[in-house]
Amino acid sequence: MMHNSISEPSQSLQPESGYLQGEGIMNSEKRIKHLKGVFGDDDAFNKLDLEKLVYKVQAHLPVKEGTPGGLYFGTTTIQPGKIGKEYFMTRGHFHANADRAEYYWGVQGDGMLILMDSNRCTWAERMFPGSLHYIGSFIAHRVANTGKTPLIFGACWISDAGHNYEEIASNGFSGRLVEIEGKPKLVEG
Repeated sequence: MMHNSISEPSQSLQPESGYLQGEGIMNSEKRIKHLKGVFGDDDAFNKLDLEKLVYKVQAHLPVKEGTPGGLYFGTTTIQPGKIGKEYFMTRGHFHANADRAEYYWGVQGDGMLILMDSNRCTWAERMFPGSLHYIGSFIAHRVANTGKTPLIFGACWISDAGHNYEEIASNGFSGRLVEIEGKPKLVEG
């Protein structure tokens, strides 16, 4: 960068769709086959096409993971659907550095941010375009699409937060978000 220069950014965000483009954008997809053990109904899970897309993530990671003081930015798109009565959702995680916080915000669609503290108390917040969610430290989090269209949300987190997926893979959440009489309800997990 030259002194007193003006340049175009290397990345951009389409605000209506949450689509990220430009240099260094990471893309990943999670299909049914990647989510074994996440959903409670194994019979329903085993009947689905293992290649069916459940969600995709785009992220801009401008610094090396673990760098103190850096920020990461991303968007996630969860497809509509259910496995049994349980809505399509992300795997969920605590942060590896559990005292790190994160922001989520709704871009498009309807969903629920499912949260669980270290005492395994689980609750949810409704997500919608413009909703803003502060996820405090020591809180596990996952998102479910409760609507009929893709749910898109943004995230911003600290680059040294890390992800602890193992805790959730081993012990799950203490509550599950299921459809009962056409509405999302949290039930014992």
